[in-house]
Amino acid sequence: MKKIVFTLFIFTTIMAISCKNDNKPSQNEENIVEFKILDENIDEAIQKIKEKNTDKEKFRIEKGVRQVAALWQQNDGDATEFINFCVDNFISDPKELKLAFDKLERNFEILFGHYNKISVELMEPLHLDMGEIGFIDNVMGAYSPSAHLTEDLFENKLAFYVALNFPAYSLNEKTKNADTWSRLDWAYARMGDLFISRIPASLYQKEAEALTNADTYIADYNIYMGNLVNSEQKTFFPKDMKLITHWGLRDELKANYNMDNGFEKQKMIYNVMLRIINQEIPLEVINKNDFTWDPIANKIYKDGKEAIFTSEPYTRYEHMLYNFKALSAMDKYNPVYPTFIERAYDEGMELSREEVEKLFVNFISAPEIKDLAKLIEKRLGRSLEPYDIWYNGFTSRTSINEEELDQITRRKYPNTSAFEKDIARILIDLGWTRDKANYIANKISVDPARGAGHAWGAQMKGDQAHLRTRIGSKGMDYKGYNIAVHELGHNVEQTITLYDIDYYMLNGVPNTAFTEAVAFLFQSKDLKLLGKEANSRNEESEALAALDNCWSAFEIMGVSLVDMYVWQWMYENPDANPKELKEAVVKIAIDVWNKYYYPVMGIKDSPILAIYSHSITSPLYLANYPVGHLIEFQVEQYIKDKSFSEEITRVLLQGRIIPQAWMKGAVGTEISGQPTLEAVKKALKIIVS
Repeated sequence: MKKIVFTLFIFTTIMAISCKNDNKPSQNEENIVEFKILDENIDEAIQKIKEKNTDKEKFRIEKGVRQVAALWQQNDGDATEFINFCVDNFISDPKELKLAFDKLERNFEILFGHYNKISVELMEPLHLDMGEIGFIDNVMGAYSPSAHLTEDLFENKLAFYVALNFPAYSLNEKTKNADTWSRLDWAYARMGDLFISRIPASLYQKEAEALTNADTYIADYNIYMGNLVNSEQKTFFPKDMKLITHWGLRDELKANYNMDNGFEKQKMIYNVMLRIINQEIPLEVINKNDFTWDPIANKIYKDGKEAIFTSEPYTRYEHMLYNFKALSAMDKYNPVYPTFIERAYDEGMELSREEVEKLFVNFISAPEIKDLAKLIEKRLGRSLEPYDIWYNGFTSRTSINEEELDQITRRKYPNTSAFEKDIARILIDLGWTRDKANYIANKISVDPARGAGHAWGAQMKGDQAHLRTRIGSKGMDYKGYNIAVHELGHNVEQTITLYDIDYYMLNGVPNTAFTEAVAFLFQSKDLKLLGKEANSRNEESEALAALDNCWSAFEIMGVSLVDMYVWQWMYENPDANPKELKEAVVKIAIDVWNKYYYPVMGIKDSPILAIYSHSITSPLYLANYPVGHLIEFQVEQYIKDKSFSEEITRVLLQGRIIPQAWMKGAVGTEISGQPTLEAVKKALKIIVS
């Protein structure tokens, strides 16, 4: 899981270069909204600059001046000051422009990197297993050291300097220019992306607080599985098993296919999920083990006797509303992307919401999905249950006893230090040279996570990426190892695209779906890295991989659509209370299920698509996962007969250009679900039972 990327994306698009002077008067929001540079002033500035330059600069002049005008506020100066600023600071000479770019890029790396490092360290008590979280930890973890930077940069007018000389391009404009732009053109365009809105620092701080509080809420949302009982007071889980929602619960459910009492355990976990979604879960069993709990009947017991409980209030949905309020408050300061939905898709993913929705709906409605479901039903020997959206029987790992894998990983990785020391060996096994493997490994730190784990990349050369993973007292179990390998994929991507990229402004990948795709590619190698997967590739293994990728995409696309439609509902109902939001979420989840999943699964009215914790901690992040699955499959198919390390490095060094251009450069075609579906057609002829 890459929750942290969402926050870092915000950081890297709002950074500036000076520290906050607390003696400066705060900006008046009413003045910000009402003040506007007149068209006649814009035309005058454009005309005066054109008189000093050649016609070839006409496009940059007009675009740059209009961008500055859109950002200029009353306290920045009057119309005359606006005109003079534009005339005095427009750069026409290409060499001078490149020199300015180089200086800005250097300064931004210094600032982005150090503010990111501060945030990483301030949040360690919340993210790492450092004992009980107290008042100071929450306050400092929620504090955003970069919150005032954008405001400062506009006040000293460097933001206007960037906006004037490095135009911001729309997604359509970038798409039209993608085939002709040089690497420097792309870097200039990314510089221009930095300042397309002007949001008060107080709103960034409120956003940071809302997201940090949501993250802390989920990080401490654990279920003691050994305390779950059935109607006969029988338990099926180890006494010391404690699982976080939703990741731990989902992964344990997946692990119980073809296991002793697997069906009973899966039913229990499914009902735990339903109780969480419907906010019927007893407060007494959240991160506590004082009572036993029958999640199917929803009864708790003390010493075998039924006890009275209090259901969790609508806390889950309160956090969703806090996020909505914090993020939608920024809308009026975003003239280009005036809703968070547009900022998440058009600006963040650089794929429109409509494009993403169409991609998902076409995929999950495809006839191949129903054919695949019939195969799963045949393999299970029973009718499908709603939780079979997490069926994982198409991977070779299901034929290996997970207890055996647990023994291997616990012995191999008793602590985070052991995993960190093994990173270089892992990379060598994946094809990197010893020198390059050590080069990358030395830039990654492994830390003990309080929650499910995440990857947090560095933002400047000289700093380390962080791999946070959860390791129990007995060592790293297989599920934890599988997640750690996924997070390692993120860290490798973060390191290569920072340290080896040609321009700092192009560091990273087009959007988080791409880093998820890289992480999935790493994760698929987990058994090979343990020496438990045959080195040879055969027709059957490729068929299984295609079916697994397809079913995983099918599952997460529905979850992503629910996330999308919930945000649309919140915008339509901005004054809703937590209870109303809960009812809406459940209804939306059931509607999506009945429209797209009931025809496949055969059971109606399940709200299970609403269980993902990302909807609480990482608003509108979920769509990156299914897009990542499609990208993963396309890239994997393209590089399967090539060197893994060389091809991963090649595609990553394209950097942060737009998604479809990146995919064309990587595999020759745009993002599509069709290659996966075509592969499923072939696979179904091979895997018949």
